[in-house]
Amino acid sequence: MTQVSDISGEPATGARRAAKPVARLERVIIRFAGDSGDGMQLTGDRFTSETAQLGNDISTLPNFPAEIRAPAGTLPGVSSFQVHFAEYDILTPGDKPDVLVAMNPAALKANIDDLEPGATIIVNTDEFTPRNLKKVGYAANPLEDGSLGSYHVHGAALASMTIDALAVHEVSKKDAERAKNMFALGLLSWMYSRPYESTLRFLERKFAKRPDLVTANIAAFKAGWNFGETTESFSVRYEVAPAPLPAGTYRNITGNAALALGLVAASVQSELPLFLGAYPITPASDILHALSRHKDLGVVTMQAEDEIAAVGAAVGAAYGGALGVTTTSGPGVALKGETISLALMLELPLVIVDVQRAGPSTGLPTKTEQADLHMALFGRHGEAPVAVIAPRSPADCFDAAIEACRIALTHRTPVILLSDNYVANGSEPWRLPEVADLPDLRVAFATEPNGPDGTFLPYLRDPVTLARPWAVPGTPGLEHRIGGLEKADKTGAISYDPANHDHMVRTRAARIEAIRVPDVEVADPGAAARVLVLGWGSTYGPIGAACRRLRQGGHAVAQAHLRHLAPLPGNLGDVLRRYDKVVVPEMNLGQLSTVIRARYLVDTVPYHQVRGLPFTAAELETALLEVVADV
Repeated sequence: MTQVSDISGEPATGARRAAKPVARLERVIIRFAGDSGDGMQLTGDRFTSETAQLGNDISTLPNFPAEIRAPAGTLPGVSSFQVHFAEYDILTPGDKPDVLVAMNPAALKANIDDLEPGATIIVNTDEFTPRNLKKVGYAANPLEDGSLGSYHVHGAALASMTIDALAVHEVSKKDAERAKNMFALGLLSWMYSRPYESTLRFLERKFAKRPDLVTANIAAFKAGWNFGETTESFSVRYEVAPAPLPAGTYRNITGNAALALGLVAASVQSELPLFLGAYPITPASDILHALSRHKDLGVVTMQAEDEIAAVGAAVGAAYGGALGVTTTSGPGVALKGETISLALMLELPLVIVDVQRAGPSTGLPTKTEQADLHMALFGRHGEAPVAVIAPRSPADCFDAAIEACRIALTHRTPVILLSDNYVANGSEPWRLPEVADLPDLRVAFATEPNGPDGTFLPYLRDPVTLARPWAVPGTPGLEHRIGGLEKADKTGAISYDPANHDHMVRTRAARIEAIRVPDVEVADPGAAARVLVLGWGSTYGPIGAACRRLRQGGHAVAQAHLRHLAPLPGNLGDVLRRYDKVVVPEMNLGQLSTVIRARYLVDTVPYHQVRGLPFTAAELETALLEVVADV
């Protein structure tokens, strides 16, 4: 029989007992799971914020259904939030949770296979009714049939205890029951010695218009905390020491939030107004929400009627002298393709943010994938090359956004920034940069005629960047033709001349190749590796963690990661040829591998999956070990 601690009858308040012993841990992985209406994302986010204040290194993985409210109590309706925190540098949200908080049978069944034997499970016993068990296919109650015997299971009537704790408060039973996630948060905050003051302040802000809910949620949180302090089921508290991060001011940040701040910083550093044309789409909408809060910095946001209108407005803003940006996901990039080609023909700066999700079509809109690389590189009609870059982590989205703007402004070209759902919604500590260290992105607009006899040549190019002049409409003497028809070299007049078209197509391609990008760096301790692992985008963390494990096991392996995907780093070919095998893990069916093979004639060992989930370090370690052993 599974031993389940019966803690449902313990009081949520009362006299303090003797202080419980505290154990030190190096790292912990916790997963909160429940219905999409149980507040698991909020609970995980608040626990992460508390943890960030202690100075632990953090990595998170939110995972939720596509439906706003999926059927309650069903497997498709399970929402979860995983947080990995440690006293040292970590690279991923972790492979397998040490602790699972399951608010109902569906949450338990959906996540139980991810646990190692010996893991801790905290379940809300109120929801383990015959009806709910049957709904997810349990023939018997797993809390009673012995099937959980290899885990440390704690049953707690979270809903009932929350309702009892709030009985003296003027809230409805429904509102009281909904606060059970705060009870769970209080319990876990006590277990892992998290500071709770920020959570109390957050609740005061969140429910400022409902003082009764402020009081109720704070009371539920404190009840959970006191429950952990007084119950005999949890006999030990845990502490995880701060990580030795470089000195500076830090904040916990998601990829979408960091990307939005990077765009604002680029606007300030370029002294250009930022215009965002966007149509709401998962998982990019948070960028629109974040930028709409910065009107005081000259940011203008427009929620357009559709994706085509959004990018068209951004191109118009760029023509008018603004920093034009549009944000979307894969389906939106497909719709924007013709207008991106127009921006390419006009040779105007434009940043297109593609927060990738699992497709095709609507696909798995709340899950992650890297399958838009080929579309970003080749997905336009005609010869239409653009610059493409990809951030590697949530915090890196800030720098990647600034780099995308630098390239767009300097070379007068569209730039596609390939984030993805894993990076966008995950979070990690971000060290605030010094403003003095940010690049100067100021642009010299054309103000005087540049041709013979006082004429203006809108396609007379800078000899280094191959960028054409950027003339703000209305500047006297700089009138010029605009449109999607082919331009004559230098004059910009409409041209159907075959030789001119050939010249302009090659020049536009050369403009992309003229972009100066840093050489790719290789991590190869000891310079003894014969296998190189090459990644891009959000595979950075899992690849890094897997390579770290292999090296700790005595295996030599090198790692390189690409931020710039068009143009590729100038030294990449030489780097690839130094190794016997090049392994390319991707969350697609081998798109970068195809590019590498075609460009450098270097055979790769593709390792790919499209499950809507990021790689785990363990699965990459196993795959890489086979290649290393074979070499």
